[in-house]
Amino acid sequence: MNKVRFLMIGVGGMGQAHIRNILEIEDAEIVGLVDPSEQSIERARSLSHVLQDVPSFSTIEDAFEAVQADAAVIVTPHSQHFEQGMACLQKGLHVLMEKPFVAGSENARKIIKEAEAVGRHLVVSYQRHLQGPYIYLRNLIQSGELGEIRFITAYQAQNWLESQRGTWRQNKSLSCGGQLNDSGSHLIDVVLWLTGMTPEAVLANIDNRGTEVDIDSALTIRFVGGAMGTINVVGSATVNWWEDVSIHGTKGSALYRNGKILVSKGLNGPVERVSEQDLPPSSNPDADFVDLVLGRIASPAAPAECGYQVARFTEAAWQSAETNQFVSFTV
Repeated sequence: MNKVRFLMIGVGGMGQAHIRNILEIEDAEIVGLVDPSEQSIERARSLSHVLQDVPSFSTIEDAFEAVQADAAVIVTPHSQHFEQGMACLQKGLHVLMEKPFVAGSENARKIIKEAEAVGRHLVVSYQRHLQGPYIYLRNLIQSGELGEIRFITAYQAQNWLESQRGTWRQNKSLSCGGQLNDSGSHLIDVVLWLTGMTPEAVLANIDNRGTEVDIDSALTIRFVGGAMGTINVVGSATVNWWEDVSIHGTKGSALYRNGKILVSKGLNGPVERVSEQDLPPSSNPDADFVDLVLGRIASPAAPAECGYQVARFTEAAWQSAETNQFVSFTV
């Protein structure tokens, strides 16, 4: 294989973001667009003249019969990810799945086992694994320069309550959860991926703000080994977007402030901003996935296991909010 042929399943907003990425990759091409919305199909076609003659389908079954593909990108409502992902794997396609992977940790385990059984790659589109500031933070933590990590706190604010009102994202049967399961899943993933620590128990306070899904979440975490952490997801904020992460170790601290990195080393060391020139280069999940399928890299930036861990953590948080007590995190 010298070029990856993609079937795009779901070509709405985020689907079009993936299409833009793939159009920039020399060793990739789009051979089919799948979406029940003709409007979304037409908007996707408008992204490039090369898509004008690409066939479109309302179902993946029709696409399977008509085109030859090597891989699929799935960007549909969360409740559909599992069945669509399984179908693609069973047809021999590699799969790049938008967050938050699939609905529930049980389904996550099943689809991971299926990918292993059929010998196909299954990857989650957690783009922070490929963004320079977050790669810098992970490298800093994993190198031991901050010492033993004792505390991590992550905060995300977004006007998700209003911006997504009336959409499938606030329809529980389609989204399988609210803000914590949507943008918030990135934050959970960041905490687990950056530190490499395993949660021991989670305590959650969650407010749906009058909807059928979670909107605002305040989580407290106990990690194996004694470290502590918090994750705060504010879906009812008035700001469009803000994200902070703070990591405190025995030898130093690192602060992510909505794209900027600040580091302090030693006791009472000065807090200094890291120059953008000192950050690793950024990429995107689509380029990483193409490299994986073509055998240029041995493992993806965000393997399916990350999706499982986030799903399990989210379930523990929801259970804690219902019982008002710490819930043990088990793998």
